[in-house]
Amino acid sequence: MGFFSFLGRVLFASIFILSAWQMYNEFGDDGGPAAKELIPKVALVEKHLSSTLGIKLPTIDARHLAAASVFQKGIGGILFVFGSSLGAYLLLLHLALFTPLLYDFYNYSREQPEYFALLNDFLLNFALFGALLYFLGMKNLIPRRQLKKKAPKAKAA
Repeated sequence: MGFFSFLGRVLFASIFILSAWQMYNEFGDDGGPAAKELIPKVALVEKHLSSTLGIKLPTIDARHLAAASVFQKGIGGILFVFGSSLGAYLLLLHLALFTPLLYDFYNYSREQPEYFALLNDFLLNFALFGALLYFLGMKNLIPRRQLKKKAPKAKAA
């Protein structure tokens, strides 16, 4: 059972680790394609929050968000492979922050072609979030130190 648990964690974390590796290789001075995709979405969120709160918010640099994403996915994925709760929490934080930002299907109408593609990716990340919650719940169910019962000795007749 231990090997299959490890294999499952490796396969699950490979989504995040390979994505972080690709983002890291493409990062460059401008933050790469990830930062370019984040710029209009961050501007929309800043505009919405400024109008809702009635104050001018500081500008958020998309390169910093892309770097935070690389860090959270890379370190979180590696720690998760080894069964660390910290890795699972980093991946949860990444999914909670970036899923609504990147997959903003709610800004499109159902008639637009982007709507269903974004909704599908949003639901996929939502399912990954649920799998991480399941992992953390199961990890907390298992006592830290399991006592081994001694096998009863066979009595000689």
